[in-house]
Amino acid sequence: MPKAVRKPSRAPRPRPPGQQAESLRRSRRDRAMEVAQDYVEAIADLSASLGEARVVDLARRLGVTHVTVNRTMARLGRAGYVSTKPYRAIFLTDAGRQLAEECKRRHETVVAFLRSVGVPETAAEMDAEGMEHHVSPETLAAFQRFMAKR
Repeated sequence: MPKAVRKPSRAPRPRPPGQQAESLRRSRRDRAMEVAQDYVEAIADLSASLGEARVVDLARRLGVTHVTVNRTMARLGRAGYVSTKPYRAIFLTDAGRQLAEECKRRHETVVAFLRSVGVPETAAEMDAEGMEHHVSPETLAAFQRFMAKR
């Protein structure tokens, strides 16, 4: 019986200089945007249900410390999504409200699609929390077309 010939393994080609750094920068930017989206959604929900969003309520809702909320509020303020004053409620700016509405629509679309293909409600809600941040506009449109045909 002839001996099996092993092909030499191919080592991955090294990335061009700067490609890894750019990839990591993009990943950090995307993660920061995901956090911003979660926060503006939570602020909008708290404002609608309680009349205001406070640091303590956000911390409880998002499962983080008040220090984390304060640091994130500072970043969101610099980005133009929120308006805050010490010891006062947190308010969304027009840009923050717009982002919150877009996030809510994306979330609802993803949940509806998952439910339409048989995913149980609880699982669809949990899965949509991660998917909504990464789904492209083209994929969302495909989800909507699929659901419209049903």
